[in-house]
Amino acid sequence: MSPLLLALAALAGLCAGFALLYGLARAMDNYGIVDIAWSYAFALLGAGYALAAGGWPMRRALVGTMAVLWSLRLGTHLAFRVLKHHPVEDGRYQQLRRDWAGNFGPKMFGFFQLQAASVVLLGVPFLLAAVNPAPALHPAEVAGVVLWLLALSGEALADAQLAAFKRRPDSRGRVCDAGLWRYSRHPNYFFEWLIWVAYFVFALGSPWGGLAVLSPAIILFLLLRVTGIPLTEEQSLRSRGDAYRRYQQTTSRFVPWRRRPPPPALGEKL
Repeated sequence: MSPLLLALAALAGLCAGFALLYGLARAMDNYGIVDIAWSYAFALLGAGYALAAGGWPMRRALVGTMAVLWSLRLGTHLAFRVLKHHPVEDGRYQQLRRDWAGNFGPKMFGFFQLQAASVVLLGVPFLLAAVNPAPALHPAEVAGVVLWLLALSGEALADAQLAAFKRRPDSRGRVCDAGLWRYSRHPNYFFEWLIWVAYFVFALGSPWGGLAVLSPAIILFLLLRVTGIPLTEEQSLRSRGDAYRRYQQTTSRFVPWRRRPPPPALGEKL
């Protein structure tokens, strides 16, 4: 099957699946489950390309494994988080209910379909690698695997540190600023983006691999400008108030970096 037909088949299947998911979300009255499905969808996409594409079997198995392992880890992490708080919906989707109050149903259905399309678009690195027939690994592919392992470990560590903080009885209303969270307000998002950089680097070992730069570029835009950091920080400001404002003043927004000294208190000499 040609790469274009593979991508179109994947798009058709995912659009149908996310349409069914929209019906389930309406029945549950919790649209946050789309985050779980989006994450798991990459496992289906990566495995599908690995099985159906005509590239070198070793490369197909490697890129499929990278997609599946990352997808299952992230999806399972989100599933525990979303379902643990059900029927309370994630604050981002509560805000969308308010923003789209006049035409919520159609807009949310379109949002679910956009999630399906985004999986196929972001999965370009998987497709390019899976159709590559070259019978040996390129140095860029080896570098991509190493970077992927580092990024996946960093994301898992950030998630574990945040989960441990939330289990503390004194965490309510406070900000997690321990471990990686001491050097970035969103280390999980940073390492998530780095995973997509790793997929791009891996794809550079295949013809037309430069096209895969779209994936980390789109992820970075979404994290910095759309559904990632902006909505997360709005929710944190609503729930933690001044404590989070102080955290913003001292801690890097995205890239882990050294902490800044807090600004002087009102009336204090500079």
